[in-house]
Amino acid sequence: MSPTEVLIVEDNPDDLELALHALRKSDFANAVEVARDGAEALDLLLKTGAELPKVILLDVKLPLVDGIEVLRELKKDARTRRVPVVMMTSSAEDRDLAAAYELGANSYIVKPVDIDQFYRAVQQVGKYWLMLNQGEPWRTR
Repeated sequence: MSPTEVLIVEDNPDDLELALHALRKSDFANAVEVARDGAEALDLLLKTGAELPKVILLDVKLPLVDGIEVLRELKKDARTRRVPVVMMTSSAEDRDLAAAYELGANSYIVKPVDIDQFYRAVQQVGKYWLMLNQGEPWRTR
């Protein structure tokens, strides 16, 4: 099995399905893994020897452990702190935006309400992080 390229952490089934479709249709991500809440994401990423993705698409408003806390834990861990984290969320709240950048998020994208715009946004994120961005110093070999 190929290494995970994208981890999507999303609890909304409609947003998740659209994001998966956008990434797969664009051939940007051959191996996409999904976590449906923050606790599942932390379990996947922090276990010893776990393959790290090229990028994490992380929702802010998640059950069990919210996205801000997931980000905090990832940036505290020596092995995961360099993995790019893109916050993709419906939250346009200033405090979420400020907290995400303060904790080291690489990008903060408010999910467009329009389905076509959301689809294009996911494709653009995929193109940047999986094709244009160079280097993966965080990946275990």
